[in-house]
This record gives sequence, C-alpha cells and structure tokens, in this order.
Amino acid sequence: MPKFAANLTMLFNEAPFLERFALAAKAGFEGVEYLFPYDFDKEALRAELDRHGLIQVLHNLPAGNWAGGERGIAILPDRIDEFRRGVASAIEYALALGCKQVNCLSGIAPAGMSDEVLRTTFVANLEYAAAELGKHGIRLLIEPINRFDIPGFHLNTLDQAASIIAEVGSGNLFIQYDLYHQQRTEGELIGTFKKHQAEIAHVQLADNPGRNEPGTGEIAYPFVFNALDALGYDGWIGCEYKPRTTTEAGLGWFATARRQAESATILNIRS
Repeated sequence: MPKFAANLTMLFNEAPFLERFALAAKAGFEGVEYLFPYDFDKEALRAELDRHGLIQVLHNLPAGNWAGGERGIAILPDRIDEFRRGVASAIEYALALGCKQVNCLSGIAPAGMSDEVLRTTFVANLEYAAAELGKHGIRLLIEPINRFDIPGFHLNTLDQAASIIAEVGSGNLFIQYDLYHQQRTEGELIGTFKKHQAEIAHVQLADNPGRNEPGTGEIAYPFVFNALDALGYDGWIGCEYKPRTTTEAGLGWFATARRQAESATILNIRS
C-alpha cells in the first residue's frame, strides 16, 4: 500500500502550524508536506521533523504573492529574476529539511499574453530550476491543476505536462499527479496514471466534490490505492484535502488503509 504524507497546510488546522507535526505523527503519518516553508525558520522546522521522526516529502517553490491571489510565477516573463531567487531559496530550505522534491506552480495566465510567450518562459524557467535542483539531488515537479478551482491556471492536463517535460529535456523534471485535480479535469484516474507513470514522481489526493477526505465523494479510493499498489507505485501520496469537520474526525479512511496495508504485509510474509 502506498505511503501517506499529511499536508500540514490543509490538515490539523485546529492547531498552530508548528504544532501540526506532532499531531500528524500521533495520527500515524510518517511523512509531511505543505505548500511553503519560507515563513518559518529552517531550524525550527527541522527540529519538529526530527522530534517526531517525520520525513519532509515535498514543498513548493515560492509562488509570488499567494495572499494576493498569485498561484506561481514560472510563466511570467517579467518575473524571471524573482523566479531564480525563489529556486535558490527552495534549495536552501530543501537541503535543511532533507526534502528530495520541490513542486513548481506554473501560475495564472495574464490577460492578453500569448500562450507561446507563457510556454517559452515556463520551459526556460524549468530548464534552469531542474538543473539547479539537480545539483543537489532534488527533483523538480510540475502539477496540472483544474481550471474550475483556479481559473486561468496555465498547466491543466497531464498530456500538457508531459509535452512540457519533453520540451525541457531534463532528466530531473517530473509530474505531481493530484487525483482530485485529475478527476475534475478529465477523470480516468488509473488509465491516466498508467499512461504517464514513468513521469510521475508524487501523488496527491482529495475526494470530489468538495475536496474533502476520501470516502466523502465519488472517487473509489480503496480501488485507487489497490491499483496504484498493483502498478508498483512506491512513492508518497500527499493528503491535500480540506477536512469536512476536524482533521481527526475525518481520518477513518486513513486508519482503514493502514490496516489493509498491515494485513497485506502479514500475508506476504506468510506466503
């Protein structure tokens, strides 16, 4: 069964951010991810990881003015210097936290700017970031996001992501496959995963509609977990969902998945 990482930006919001590491470990998570580490001291974050035996699975590159509605700057030709400074900051944090992969959000297309300019800028920035991160053994990811949640977001489909990866031509650029966004964009969760499996380095989940925990919507997550396992996916699944009530009240799906994984392990040992 795949490994699950708690997304601390969205889970355990009942507590201040630095207290969420302890809650994630107590709930049984072995890894954590979150959108951005940059508002916190690197040593304080590292201390929480070490104190609770957690692995830092993922964080994002700086993505511009998040509070102001920006969702990445990698496609913006007038922000290249800022993007490169963000790459340096991401490397600094990733090395301090032992984080082996960093996600790049493409950004929202400005009105009146051509797709050609946006893509050319995106490809050039990804070439730079993949090379710089690769020097330190850190993988670069890109994430397709549905246009219902973020209208105008540049990168929407896995086929588009695969095309960009091919154009960049780096061995250090991969896909972050968010099952929720894929369900909203075109469905075919397992078929699409199989098609792009060689390019997928990280998976995230939430149910649809509502972006709540597994079991609250239309996605058959027990089937999805078993399918990913059968396909040999041994990476992390980031739990990037909005708890319907409290985080702990919505963790029944996680307890069930852990029990199934433990049972499968015992059966494998006995056989």
